[in-house]
Amino acid sequence: MPYTIKAGDTFYRIAQTYGITVDALMQANPGVNPDRLFIGQVICIPTSGPTPPPTPGSCPTLRQGSRGADVVRLQQLLLGHGFNPGAIDGIFGPNTHSAVVAFQRSRGLTPDGIVGINTWTALGVNCSGGPTPGHCPAGTFAYTIRSGDTLYILAQRYRTTVDAIMRVNPGINPNNLQIGQVICIPQQ
Repeated sequence: MPYTIKAGDTFYRIAQTYGITVDALMQANPGVNPDRLFIGQVICIPTSGPTPPPTPGSCPTLRQGSRGADVVRLQQLLLGHGFNPGAIDGIFGPNTHSAVVAFQRSRGLTPDGIVGINTWTALGVNCSGGPTPGHCPAGTFAYTIRSGDTLYILAQRYRTTVDAIMRVNPGINPNNLQIGQVICIPQQ
């Protein structure tokens, strides 16, 4: 993927940001002298395809000043939803902040520019580590947690038991359900 050199960039810093080695970066840019980079120069960042979304259950809180692979994922997701974060560079700067605020406003979230579980979920990331819609076992259906939901209320609503819900959702914490979290509900 193309990357535009900015003030202070080095191959080492770029490699760290994208989780690659300096050698891989040098191989992807033959003829570029890493000791003579200049602002505005375009280099190639080697990738093995699109950066995957954060792993389930991994939705780090990001804010202006954050850096790294999770910021790259955030920037790609924002761009995919039609919000331009500027360069996909792994740096949560002013452009990424503006894109996050605009995205949050468009989804009715608090437009604070801080990317937490609600913003990740609105971007389509499964932060719960649980199932995604359409991936529940036979005899169950996917349900997205809403404000006020508890396993007891869901058990009452869907004529099942808290124990039955827990059995089909190993690993969920019934005392820490998150709005937007997807769980499976047994069908009766």
